[in-house]
Amino acid sequence: MSDSLRPAGPKIIAVTNQKGGVGKTTTAINLAAALVEQGKRVLLVDLDPQGNASTGLGIEIGDRENTTYELLLDEAELDEVILPTAQDGLFIVPATVDLSSADIELFSNEKRSFLLHDALRQENITTFALDYILIDCPPSLNLLTVNAMIASHSVLVPLQSEFFALEGLSQLMLTIREVRQSGNKDLRIEGVLLTMYDRRNNLSQQVEQDARATLGDVVFKTMIPRNVRVSEAPSFAVPVLSYDTMSKGAQAYRALASEILANNKHESGAV
Repeated sequence: MSDSLRPAGPKIIAVTNQKGGVGKTTTAINLAAALVEQGKRVLLVDLDPQGNASTGLGIEIGDRENTTYELLLDEAELDEVILPTAQDGLFIVPATVDLSSADIELFSNEKRSFLLHDALRQENITTFALDYILIDCPPSLNLLTVNAMIASHSVLVPLQSEFFALEGLSQLMLTIREVRQSGNKDLRIEGVLLTMYDRRNNLSQQVEQDARATLGDVVFKTMIPRNVRVSEAPSFAVPVLSYDTMSKGAQAYRALASEILANNKHESGAV
């Protein structure tokens, strides 16, 4: 899962799973916050028209004048769309429901699959001195998700610990393979993250065993437990690391950040 041959610059990770309710946005928010806690500067790109990552980091609708829609469709400059959050070192490009029409509007654009790739490589991104960019993808394998995969160095897949969890991975892996062939030959799997894990539940344990038997080292050692604090934090518009810093959920996301940093220890750091 290490990406030691990647050129210098922020590591770009797409957080994606076409199935909703697996902890995708929760993971994007809290992994970003955990990486910042460990001294990294992180940009979270909200590519989901629901805008939950933006809401979860306290960005009010009225403050989302320029969003990922403008970044993709209007070729806005990064410094026009990037907003600071309450956590120093954590930034966001917010989203609104306007993004829901992007798939249709992008279809006629010759560079439709590469717009986010180019947007995140504008020269002025160096002024933010970012170490990581996390992209919170929509819960579907649409053109926005393809944009995210082509823009990214790797893909992080949250996988809910439930029956049929692995069956949904096949289409996602097929899409990743197609993106490698058509637009991003170096796209890697950052890892598969088991979420909503309950050690007391035989099903969770079985899903873990199946995932590790099927995918091996691609599955993160860290697992995110089913934790009420993780569920409550978004309603207070803060990551769980701020809402209840000693909760099991907060500790798990810190462990995930440490695991990712260890896997990428040969990176050259911020630009």
